[in-house]
Amino acid sequence: MLYSRDNARYQALRSLASERRARRQAGATLIDGEHLLESALAAGITPRSLVFSASSQESRVARWQARLPQVPLLRLSDALFATLSPVESPTGVLAEIAIPTRINAAARFVVLLEDIQDPGNLGALLRTAAAAGVEQAYLSTACADAWSPKVLRGGQGAHFRLGLEERADLVDVARRFPGTLHAAVLGAGISLFDLDLRDPVGFAFGNEGAGLSEALRACARPFSIPMSDQVESLNVAAAAAVCLFERVRQQGAQGKNAG
Repeated sequence: MLYSRDNARYQALRSLASERRARRQAGATLIDGEHLLESALAAGITPRSLVFSASSQESRVARWQARLPQVPLLRLSDALFATLSPVESPTGVLAEIAIPTRINAAARFVVLLEDIQDPGNLGALLRTAAAAGVEQAYLSTACADAWSPKVLRGGQGAHFRLGLEERADLVDVARRFPGTLHAAVLGAGISLFDLDLRDPVGFAFGNEGAGLSEALRACARPFSIPMSDQVESLNVAAAAAVCLFERVRQQGAQGKNAG
C-alpha cells in the first residue's frame, strides 16, 4: 500500500496518466476500469501491473489476483488513486499496459484523422469507427494523444479493435491507399448519400475548427452532408458517425441484393 506522493512507483504512474511524452518514452499507458481491462485481455494484451484503490473490495482484488497471478499488483491510498484516474468517480482499478502496435496495411476501410485535438472528440470518433467496422485509423502528428486516459475512456475499447497508427503522414497514406478517399466539404456538389461506398473506401476528417488541410483535401473526393440550412456544420464526431454508418448501410443493402 502506497501513501506517499514521493514514491518512485507512484511518480512513474502519475507520469503515464498525465504526460504524452512519458507514455511515448515508456511505450505504456494506463487504462481505467474493468471494461477496458477486459477489452485489452480479449485483444491478447497482458497488463504490466494492476493498480487498485485502498477502498476496492478485497473480493475484487482477490479475483483479479487469481485471474492474473503473474501480474504485479499495487494498492494506492484513495487520494493517490484519484490523481491517476481520468474520471471524477474513480472505478477503483487501473491497469498499466504496453501500447500495442497494430497496423493493418491491407485495410480496405480506413479513416484519416487530421489534427483532431479534443480528446473527447477523438475517443468518440475511434469508438464510432470501430463500431462501423473500420479496419485502420491513421492519426496526424497534431492529433490528441490516442493513448491518453481520456481518449481511451471515450473509445471504450475501440483502440483494441482497430489498427491504429499515430504521427502518420496522411498525404502519403492517402496517395498509397488503393481505394477512394472521401472528405466532407461544405458546398460540395455531390451528397454523401449519392456516393458508392463499397470496398475499398476511406474517409478523411479534419480539425474541429480549421477542417482539412489543402494538401489532404486535394487527395480526396469532396462530398457534402445534407442538413438544415439553419445549421452550418456538424461536430466532427457526429459527422463521422453519419458518414461511416452510411457505408454500413450500403454494405448491408449490397449483401441483401447479393442474397
